[in-house]
Amino acid sequence: MTGVPASAAGGSAKAKGPVTSAASVSGGASASVSGGASGASGGAKSARGGKLAAAAVDQASVWNIANLLTMLRLLLVPGFVALMLADGGYDPAWRSLAWAAFAIAMITDLFDGHLARAYNLVTDFGKIADPIADKAIMGAALICLSALGDLPWWVTIVILGRELGITLLRFIVIRYGVIPASRGGKVKTLTQGVAVGMYVLALTGWLATLRWWVMAAAVVLTVVTGLDYVRQAIVLRRQGIAERRAASEEADA
Repeated sequence: MTGVPASAAGGSAKAKGPVTSAASVSGGASASVSGGASGASGGAKSARGGKLAAAAVDQASVWNIANLLTMLRLLLVPGFVALMLADGGYDPAWRSLAWAAFAIAMITDLFDGHLARAYNLVTDFGKIADPIADKAIMGAALICLSALGDLPWWVTIVILGRELGITLLRFIVIRYGVIPASRGGKVKTLTQGVAVGMYVLALTGWLATLRWWVMAAAVVLTVVTGLDYVRQAIVLRRQGIAERRAASEEADA
């Protein structure tokens, strides 16, 4: 018989099988490499897109409610001064409006920091602008009151000198750590706000006497808490120097 045996035919068919499998493997490998390359490219694009989106979110986060309240407080400063000095500075109606502006500024001071911490809205702008706004409204009120003769200049100098001095002290020791706001400092701020607000209003009689005592308490708290912050700064600096010295000795050993 001249035909090919069945066994030989089967062997020929089996021989073709591996060739086809190799081709499939080759195609799959090339497809996998191509797919992996495109996936890596897509992943890189996604990463870049994510960074751009994050940057956009960071820029937008500056315009949050906490920072807007801080900006409002800054804008209230010139308005407060204008109302305070209107008509010679002694008109009860204008002084009442000035008190309203001062009160709004003090209320926003209570809320913006709380909102920033509670809702993770802390930004570099807020860290810088918030203390500036605080000092600006309080300083404007004290200077206006002293210029009008309602408050002795030494009171204004003591309060503003303390505030500016402690702010400078915080920057000096920040390399060693942060001086946290104490409970006494918060009470001082509240007492100062109440006392200055009472002086802004054109009060007479027993209320005028009461505001003198409230301001006296504010001055005492201002001095005491200021000295406490100085003590904390000295301790923080000593601890920082000791830690650095210990780390240096360990590195040398």
